[in-house]
Amino acid sequence: MTGVKSAERSAALPHGIQGAADSNFACTLQAFSKLFPGRRFGGGALSVYLHGEPVVDVWTGYTDRRGTQFWTADTGAMVFSVTKGLASTVIHRLADRGLVDYDTPVSEYWPEFGANGKADITVREVMRHRAGLSQLNGVSKAELLDHLTMEQRIAAAPVNRLLYGRQAYHALTYGWLMSGLGRAITGKGMRDLIREELAEPLDTDGLHLGRPPVGAPTEAAQILAPQGTLANPIFNFIAPRLAALAGSGGFGSMYFPGMKSVVQGETPFLDAEIPAANGVTTARALARMYGAIANGGRVDGTQFLSPERVEGLTGERSFAPDRNIFVPLSFHLGYHSVPIPGVMPGFGHAGLAGSVGWADPESGMAFGFVHNRLLTRMVLDQATFAGLQTLIRRDAARARKRGYQTMPALGAAYKKITRSVAG
Repeated sequence: MTGVKSAERSAALPHGIQGAADSNFACTLQAFSKLFPGRRFGGGALSVYLHGEPVVDVWTGYTDRRGTQFWTADTGAMVFSVTKGLASTVIHRLADRGLVDYDTPVSEYWPEFGANGKADITVREVMRHRAGLSQLNGVSKAELLDHLTMEQRIAAAPVNRLLYGRQAYHALTYGWLMSGLGRAITGKGMRDLIREELAEPLDTDGLHLGRPPVGAPTEAAQILAPQGTLANPIFNFIAPRLAALAGSGGFGSMYFPGMKSVVQGETPFLDAEIPAANGVTTARALARMYGAIANGGRVDGTQFLSPERVEGLTGERSFAPDRNIFVPLSFHLGYHSVPIPGVMPGFGHAGLAGSVGWADPESGMAFGFVHNRLLTRMVLDQATFAGLQTLIRRDAARARKRGYQTMPALGAAYKKITRSVAG
């Protein structure tokens, strides 16, 4: 189905909202505008695709902690675990070309990975968070910010037998598992692969791993994280010892000394390659990628993924709680779903603080939502985007019934920029 090209169907945007949107999405726009009521609430962006066509592309608010710089069409946000969906999609693009098979052991592509009893762990097990390699095992901040070191550590690590074969969210290690696999197959790191396999074919600048380079159209918003530096000596004494335990679960998969400092100030986290957590994206670019997935792999005349590949990305619903985060997320080939019937149909990936990229192939709808707040707990923020998604889905149903207007191309197209320092 194609959009209805009629100017009168363009929505009047709420006060403070920039961009463009089809008039059927008025309820979505009102809800989005209320998420950023003032300078101290930062800014964000929302983009919706319907049957491979953009129908909403809006943004609002501020990119800096002082509330002096306005969010623009090319502002990106660090999207935390939404990055896992990008890294996974890179692997699916390689699979489409016959370079990787999900049921083949990772060690056949990445021989070093076979150490310590991991020779038989398959790509599928890794992408379903069932490899038993979620724990950081006492990694230092310096090591965590060095992606080559982390890939080597994971290749040499033993399996956690308490978690192997069961879904246990690999909060940070998932990214280096993907980048190590991708590097073994292509000789390139995930920073380059995200640009070449995602941003370039989708013709968008808004997909980066880490801080966009100088000269890139996309600029990263500051994170509104707690900026206080007051130390908690009791926590700092207990935390490393707790994280080192084999049964430390989610805490052991996320904690490292100095974890608060990496999102403060100029955000040192952004100067590393952490393919599970430090992607910088625009909402438009996220929606465009998931829009292709929701539309049989095709967007704007580009066959981004094969229809057969896309068909295999929908997994089975499971209510079994994750062993690390105790939430039933039904991971399948790198994306998760929400198993509760009627709540967020489809799949994608959400991130800490509530950014999300999502595809619903059954309805043809996809959306991307990003922002720079880190003010509330993860569950509350995810409740925010779940509520927003309900409105998007209702407005999208109205648009399919009435006809809709596709939006103009906003924001920067893909731009190849060479970094001054190799990543």
